[in-house]
Amino acid sequence: MLVAITGATGLIGTTLVESLLRDGHTVHRLTRSPAHPGDFAFDPARWVLDADALTNADAVIHLAGEPIAQRWTSAVRRRIRDSRVQGTALLSETIAGLAARPRVLVSGSAVGYYGDRGDEILTERSGPGHDFLAEVCVAWEAAAEPARAAGVRVVYSRTGVVLDPGGGALHRMLPPFRLGIGGPTGSGRQWMSWIAVEDVVRALRHAIETPSISGPMNVVGPAPVTNREFTKTLGHVLHRPALIRTPPLALRIMFNDMADATLLASQRAMPEVLKRSGFTFRCNDVESSLRAAVRM
Repeated sequence: MLVAITGATGLIGTTLVESLLRDGHTVHRLTRSPAHPGDFAFDPARWVLDADALTNADAVIHLAGEPIAQRWTSAVRRRIRDSRVQGTALLSETIAGLAARPRVLVSGSAVGYYGDRGDEILTERSGPGHDFLAEVCVAWEAAAEPARAAGVRVVYSRTGVVLDPGGGALHRMLPPFRLGIGGPTGSGRQWMSWIAVEDVVRALRHAIETPSISGPMNVVGPAPVTNREFTKTLGHVLHRPALIRTPPLALRIMFNDMADATLLASQRAMPEVLKRSGFTFRCNDVESSLRAAVRM
C-alpha cells in the first residue's frame, strides 16, 4: 500500500512508519518541514498541503496535533484546537477534491471525547462530555466530514494513554517512580484507558485493512485500570514503592485546568469496535504491558 501520514515523527507515528516500511509498504510523511525523500508539505496554520502526497494513496492516517500535556494558557488552548480542527479540515477537503481518493482516512481523536465520566463504562456509542477536550474532539471529528461526504471511509481513532517509555505519560512517570517517589495522582480512583504503543499501531493498521470499520473506534486496551492500580503496578514492576500521592491542588498549580481534564479525569473506555471486528490484543493486561515497556 501507499499510506500518507501526518504526525509521522510523533510518539505513535514513528512506530507506525517503521511498521509499515518493514512490511514493504510505501509511506508519504506530511510535515511542516519536508527535508527527505517521501516528505511532503503540510502546514494547516498556513493552509498548505502538497496534494501530491495523496495522489494514488490507498490510505491516509492523520495523527498531527499540538501536544496536550502542557500548561493551558489561552494561546495553548487555541493551538490545541486549531492544530486539530484546521489540520483535519485541510486534509479532508483536499481528499474530497481529488479525482482518485484514498479508500480510507483514519483521523486522530482521543478518549477525551467522553469527558470526566467516573465509573461509567464508555463505548463508541457513548455521548461526548462537556469540557474543553471533549469540545475539541467533537469539532476535530466533525472536520473530517468532507472526506466522508465524498465517499471515503472515515475512522475516528479515539486513543487512550499510550504506554511507551520513549514518550507520553509513561515517559514522564518513569523518573520519579524509579527514584521511589511515585504514587497515585489525586484520589487515584480515576480510570485510565491505557494501550501499549505496539497495539496502537496494530489497531490503526487493522482499521485501514478492515472495510467494516467506520466512525468512532476506541483505541484502548481491553482492561482499563484505576490510577491507583496503575501506579501500584508500575511500582511493582520497577521494584519501588509507589505511595507518594500527588495532591490535586499541586497539579492545578502546575497545569491549571489541564490537570482536571487529563490527569484527574476518569475515562473507562472499552474497545468495542476493535473487539467486534476480530482484532486481538498482544498486550491484554497492564502489568505485562508495563514490563514490556520498561524493557524497551
